[in-house]
Amino acid sequence: MSKIAVITDTNSGMTQEEADVRGVSLVPMPFIVDGKEYFEGVDCTYAHFFEMLAAGGDVSTSQPAPDAVTSLWDKLLADHDQIIYIPMSSALSSSCATAKALAAEYDGKVFVVDNKRISISQRESVLDALHMAQLGMDAAQICETLEKNAFHASIYLAVNTLALLKKSGRVTAAGAAIASVLGIKPVLQIQGEKLDAFAKVRGMANAEKTMLEAIKKDLEERFAGSNMKIMTAYSGAPEIGEEWLKTVREYFGDGSIEQFPLPISICCHVAAGVKAIGIVESAD
Repeated sequence: MSKIAVITDTNSGMTQEEADVRGVSLVPMPFIVDGKEYFEGVDCTYAHFFEMLAAGGDVSTSQPAPDAVTSLWDKLLADHDQIIYIPMSSALSSSCATAKALAAEYDGKVFVVDNKRISISQRESVLDALHMAQLGMDAAQICETLEKNAFHASIYLAVNTLALLKKSGRVTAAGAAIASVLGIKPVLQIQGEKLDAFAKVRGMANAEKTMLEAIKKDLEERFAGSNMKIMTAYSGAPEIGEEWLKTVREYFGDGSIEQFPLPISICCHVAAGVKAIGIVESAD
């Protein structure tokens, strides 16, 4: 049986501590604040990022340097036969395409998975890869399965402010101004590809209701009969996430639902105050 190394990036929401426990290698994603580059989980805490954001910091994102990725691959291949690398979706970043190009030079030892996921759904792909490796599947089989199941997930998120989305060009300045005045909270969705608009509602309470009903409908229709896992996510203060998690657990009558902070790379585009919910098909 091949010895397989599993790698992901911090856009999965996996911390270095969890990665160490699970035997996963983690690539820290770079982001820039006021012209200075930071690496998630390395030299900037979650709390400090939001302090800089609240202070008016100019934020943007980047992708890992190619040599940072290949040096990790070289190190792992010294005592592993194959590598499964699960970066964020190619629809949201060029880092996946870059990694696939680099992997072409590794004679079939490195498999880069593009299964169109990010955050809580990407994290589940990592857990699925570990599970399949334990079952004895090789890297090619794991990669094929993850990409085949790419769209077996849904994420909905309610954004508290459109300021950073306006900056990135995802919403017009006029639209952002009108939404601010009217108290409109956009509900966005990730159904396997790019971040798209799902609904526009008045106030966060209505946004929460919209997301809960959307997940319920997905469970009953789109994913009926599948082994689905519900998870929640948030950005900013932990209290926001705790309140949202309580709401979701009560709605679905499931106290086992887990909660995760959104990765900083995502927060660079959606800011603080986001509430998100996702469902992912689990291999377990």
